[in-house]
Amino acid sequence: MPDPLLTKHGESQCAALAASFPHTERITHLVASPLRRTILTALLSFPSLVEPPKSLKIVALPELQETSDSPCDTGSDPDVLEQYFGAAEWAGKVDLSLVKDGWNVKSPSTPWGPAPEKVEARAVVSRHFLHELGREYEERTGQDAHIAVVTHGGFLHFATEDWTGYNKVKGTGWENTEWRSFVFGEGEKKESLVETGESCKRRAGSEIPLTETEEREFNAVIGGQKELN
Repeated sequence: MPDPLLTKHGESQCAALAASFPHTERITHLVASPLRRTILTALLSFPSLVEPPKSLKIVALPELQETSDSPCDTGSDPDVLEQYFGAAEWAGKVDLSLVKDGWNVKSPSTPWGPAPEKVEARAVVSRHFLHELGREYEERTGQDAHIAVVTHGGFLHFATEDWTGYNKVKGTGWENTEWRSFVFGEGEKKESLVETGESCKRRAGSEIPLTETEEREFNAVIGGQKELN
């Protein structure tokens, strides 16, 4: 099914996340893949943030779309998204200005194709976008930015450059509505994401993320999905 909506089970998972997520009030930005299920996940998981007084708009970022070219991982045309999310229930809550014609054409010749090098390039662009979004906010307000990103399990491994727990059968090591916390690195790694110690400990019982050597060894085991520089 092309660009499916959330199932009832998916909606209930979002409701559970909305009730249990402990850092909602700290969030300054919401960014999501433009697939309908991820935008809906953002809307239903952070309902208080898209309503007054915060009234945050969810920024739909095409680079965050899922990795495969399967129909279920291929998004809708911009006019379809505008019509769906412009309806009364969601009107004014989603910013689709970055979603252009062709964003959902996933043929090999486009930037949106499923080849690993194309996905890796999108991950680089997405990290740069998030880094600049946070930097501009912090320069303008003098306060830390806290960006909630809603994307897909397969793409998250490329975005975070972390393949811990990757499952070939599932195509990801992430669970639905699972959340983790990251900060940007420093120096040459300023646009790389580093999982916080608290996040590592919460999900894995250890505050020590894999080293780059351990990442390389893990990548070899799972078939060399990516290479660390």
